[in-house]
Amino acid sequence: MNWFTISFTVVVCINFLLSIGMVFYEKRKPENIIAWLTVLTFLPIIGFLLYVVFGSGLSVTTRRMIKKKSISERDIIRNIDGIQTLEEAKLDGILKDDQELVTLCYSFGSYPIPGNDIKIFTNGKDKIEALKKDILNAKESINIQYYIFANDKTGKVIMDLLCKRAREGIDVKLIYDSIGSRKAPRRFFKKLEKAGGQVGEFFPPLLHIRNLNLKLNYRNHRKIVVIDGRIGYTGGINIRDDHIGLDKKIKPWRDTHIRVEGSGVYALQNSFLDDWRYCTNDNTPPKLYLENGYFPSPKICGTATVQFVTSGPDSQVQKIKETFVKMIINAKKRVYIQTPYFIPDDVFFAALRIAINSGVDVRVMVPNVPDKKTVYLATLSYLKEVADMGVKVYLYNGFLHSKTILVDDNKLSIGTCNTDNRSFGLNFEDAMIIYSESLNKEYENIFDNDMKNSIEVNSEFFKKKKWITKMLQAIMRLLSSLF
Repeated sequence: MNWFTISFTVVVCINFLLSIGMVFYEKRKPENIIAWLTVLTFLPIIGFLLYVVFGSGLSVTTRRMIKKKSISERDIIRNIDGIQTLEEAKLDGILKDDQELVTLCYSFGSYPIPGNDIKIFTNGKDKIEALKKDILNAKESINIQYYIFANDKTGKVIMDLLCKRAREGIDVKLIYDSIGSRKAPRRFFKKLEKAGGQVGEFFPPLLHIRNLNLKLNYRNHRKIVVIDGRIGYTGGINIRDDHIGLDKKIKPWRDTHIRVEGSGVYALQNSFLDDWRYCTNDNTPPKLYLENGYFPSPKICGTATVQFVTSGPDSQVQKIKETFVKMIINAKKRVYIQTPYFIPDDVFFAALRIAINSGVDVRVMVPNVPDKKTVYLATLSYLKEVADMGVKVYLYNGFLHSKTILVDDNKLSIGTCNTDNRSFGLNFEDAMIIYSESLNKEYENIFDNDMKNSIEVNSEFFKKKKWITKMLQAIMRLLSSLF
């Protein structure tokens, strides 16, 4: 028996043990198990390496540490004088007809907070300009977290502003994701530390070697900014040139982001501090955050009520997906979805089918210009299926990076979560659920305008695809639970 035979036998045995572990220890979803079994069976050696990098779940130690560092949003908010109780919030105005959704989000730890003013951005340039002004006007603290913080023209402008404010005595904290920001050298972030700011890297690589990250498959995809505890940002726009339309290959870049003023910012602050405490091993007692101005006294700034839902691989419950499913199932008139990647699971499919069969107007809009061709092939496969169900499908003439769901006349979700397996189960994500008739109407108009810049397609469109494209779609669909 030669060395190759021995090595191959060892790998096959390890693959078998990995398969057993997926079924009995990690308790993965059946479609995920089938996909990995396919890879491990037909590509035993390469499949093993892929599983080590992409497939292994978060360790028990990591899960425990994240849970240990987290701060209960409800515990924070109920200790702030002037905030409504859950019962008061549910009896207040627009929430009367949405008590089931409010209660579901509350069970996930998300408190309903009224009195918020929300501005919607539909392009990166306007959002970045507003962010720059708010950074310059900060009085006490700037907490900023991005999946991608690039060392390009846009990134350098924001970094220079953060360094300037840190030197002026403002408390500046920055979190960046190790994978999303891997092209930015560490010296880029060290500049902020030298200026007096603090920096945290989420899931840093082994031995600080960029391409040696054993948590490669788990990324903090959140984009959160909190300034003075009163102004917050979240949505799809990262700190990178292409996100403000400067990429010549992928354009036009259409995105959605929001700026929040009001006590709803407390939830953004809480999420940021959870990630900060974990990635920097910060042991500050939660009580001190209340005393040190991170959660200032409530102030009515507008009419929107919000609930901020977060999810991640540290939990067995896919909180954002379940929130979306509840919104869709409860819909009476319309469900409008915008997402760059559309790879739903059976539960999400069932929700769409229920809505369609109940007479709800369901529309899904994705980009016509893809940024990731393999994911896009899987997306096209799923779009054909929902088109067969009666969903109206639109291909936006450009790259659509928005992550939004509009339901009926008063519910709108804007955040970082795509409609795919990665966002629902592998990434750390967020979604701001907004209860507001005026904002719903505003975004309905935005969606209508996007439709004018889109191509509506039906089942015939997908049937006319070349056989090689259909074959690739089938393969990518089979492996889509791994993306």
